[in-house]
Amino acid sequence: MFKKIAFLLLLSACAAPTVHEPTARRDSRTQFDGNTFPAMKTFSGTAIPRANRSNSQIAQDFLDLSFRLESGRRIETLSRFEGPITVRMSGKRPPGADNELARLLARIQREAGIQITMVPQNKTASINIETISRRTLQKYLPNAACFVVPRITNWSDYKRNRRGAVTDWTTLRSRQHTAIFIPNDVSTQEFRDCLHEELAQALGPLNDLYRLPDSVFNDDNFHTILTGFDMLILRTYYAPELRSGMTSSAVQAALPTVLQRLNPSGGAVRPAPALQTPVEWKRAIETALSPGNPKQKRTQSAAQAVEIAQKYGWTDTRRAFSHYVYSRMLLSTNTDYALKQFLTARQYYIQTGNTQAQLAHIGMQLAGFALIDGNGKAALQIADSHLADARASENAILLSTLLMIKSEALLLLGRDAEAQAVALDSLGWARYGFADINAIRRRQAEISGLVSTRS
Repeated sequence: MFKKIAFLLLLSACAAPTVHEPTARRDSRTQFDGNTFPAMKTFSGTAIPRANRSNSQIAQDFLDLSFRLESGRRIETLSRFEGPITVRMSGKRPPGADNELARLLARIQREAGIQITMVPQNKTASINIETISRRTLQKYLPNAACFVVPRITNWSDYKRNRRGAVTDWTTLRSRQHTAIFIPNDVSTQEFRDCLHEELAQALGPLNDLYRLPDSVFNDDNFHTILTGFDMLILRTYYAPELRSGMTSSAVQAALPTVLQRLNPSGGAVRPAPALQTPVEWKRAIETALSPGNPKQKRTQSAAQAVEIAQKYGWTDTRRAFSHYVYSRMLLSTNTDYALKQFLTARQYYIQTGNTQAQLAHIGMQLAGFALIDGNGKAALQIADSHLADARASENAILLSTLLMIKSEALLLLGRDAEAQAVALDSLGWARYGFADINAIRRRQAEISGLVSTRS
């Protein structure tokens, strides 16, 4: 039971966990030292599917994303950059960061139709990306992984103005300069994830919606790169029919024409049912996910989120995520009920659709359960069935962990040569996803520790 609990706690986390020192490795596994670890692998040429929902729903999503902040504060008018947009990046960054920014800007140009280009770091730009240490960043925003602010060009400028109206998004009528601050002592994947989410908000909507199944504009953090839906939202944001200073009602009147042109397969825009998420549910989820809260309070809040989702009759990602979070809170006290909640979350994600990334995370955990049970065949089948979705979502932590599980499954099946080849593959992706080699070794030890015996 302890192994099951430890495994689920590990894999439900968004970042590499703090764990005990690695256990001794088995003789059947290939050994690597810091000099012989494989080179970091990177993603390229990923085919991002287009948004495939109705224009009626997209129109409602666009309005809800664009005219509120995450805090719930109302934004009275649309604000955006008018004209060509420039980007600069300064400061130390992890390997491959410049390439990731270039890939992202190319995608925005191609998929969102926005004219956006890099300029040298000694030039002031429309969007100014500056890297600082995680400790420095979290001294000012303790719970933030990275963030974006308006009317600011550098860190010193932010420190001088952070408590005033200068950095208040609700007072903007158009965007001239924004600044993005990202830690410089993180993995390439974490750095890239920040680039995608913060650059999208620097350009466009500032809100997040838990109901969105296929978007980085969702605080569930399952999606780490901009999706086809996100690019359509940005393309709509910069459509010529819209402009800075437009009110919500004016934008709503223009959206049918814009979306019919940009997304003809989505059909005509018709009145859509209101899908507002009550504050009580958001508060319950945020309390459950806050590690600083007492465990009992977190568990009670997660149970409350499930009750609220049931009360409103939700069957979408909010219902699924409620059960997912509740299962995490139950792991140390009621493993059987935690598993039931976990599988219920899976059911609702399947029902919702457009949730391949979420299901890949769940598949990773199910494959881990199979390893614990010594069922190499099931672990192999489950891991294999989600590898493509892990690659498509460009989540190297997820991909490398699935490959580690696959390697262990192959060892259970006596296919040692294949297992070692897969293990080597996993390490290349792990170098992209984890901050350092020690973190990779800990993850390897945790996965191999799921198998108590091997025939």
